[in-house]
Amino acid sequence: METLLFPFQFGFMVNAFWIAVILSVPTALLSCFLVLKGWALMGDAVSHAVLPGIVLAFILGLPLILGAFAAGMFTAVATGYLAENSRVKPDTVMGVVFSGMFAAGIVMYVAIDTNMHLDHILYGNMLGVGAADLWTAGAVALVVGGALLLRWKDLLLHAFDPAQARAAGLPVGWLHYGLLAALSLTIVATLSAVGLILAIGLLIAPGAIAFLLVRQFRTMLWVAVLVCLISMLGGTYASFFLDSAPAPTIILILTAFFLLAFARRLILTRRETARG
Repeated sequence: METLLFPFQFGFMVNAFWIAVILSVPTALLSCFLVLKGWALMGDAVSHAVLPGIVLAFILGLPLILGAFAAGMFTAVATGYLAENSRVKPDTVMGVVFSGMFAAGIVMYVAIDTNMHLDHILYGNMLGVGAADLWTAGAVALVVGGALLLRWKDLLLHAFDPAQARAAGLPVGWLHYGLLAALSLTIVATLSAVGLILAIGLLIAPGAIAFLLVRQFRTMLWVAVLVCLISMLGGTYASFFLDSAPAPTIILILTAFFLLAFARRLILTRRETARG
């Protein structure tokens, strides 16, 4: 028992567990809407495109999260505008925009004279999370999680049929850009924990796993949160004994859950086909 509880004797591990609990809620809830709406690439685009905003905020002496949020919103709005006003498909626009923004961030970072390293931004550092990171993540989780839970029915209709949502009198524009703002805020909250590269895993895998396991969206929401919570706590805990980084360990567990959910769905489908 003493060995099992050993990680909890260290303050940095306790903070890592707390950030895991906090981030599991907004990322899991948001992943459900991204999966249903087909916005997986949007999450990837925004997560990479915040880099120039971070570098620019560093140059101007502003909080890094402010620059990240501004760059994320700019990318999301620009991608939506280009997709709606051109013949190019949305996934192509996302690929061009996020690669361009990410490249601009790298060029800006190399051009400035600084000792700041990109490792903690790209890969995260859950074991280096401090009180400020916890408060930031907690505030974002409260705002994003609360908004998604309050308007989940409206967002669900908007994800399935935007035309019907508009006919029903829903503020489609506000729902669209509100979801993009929630995405940007959530990515900002994950910066210190899992970093830009691995944030996309948290924004897709929980919703994809829940989608394979259940058929009702209401159930899908809490299943995604439960899966994400177990994966984040389990990955953080396992990384202590494996001497590995927590973030990639978490993503590996989520990947394993997805493969198991996929295998289960495949078996059930074959059984239903055989009976029919």
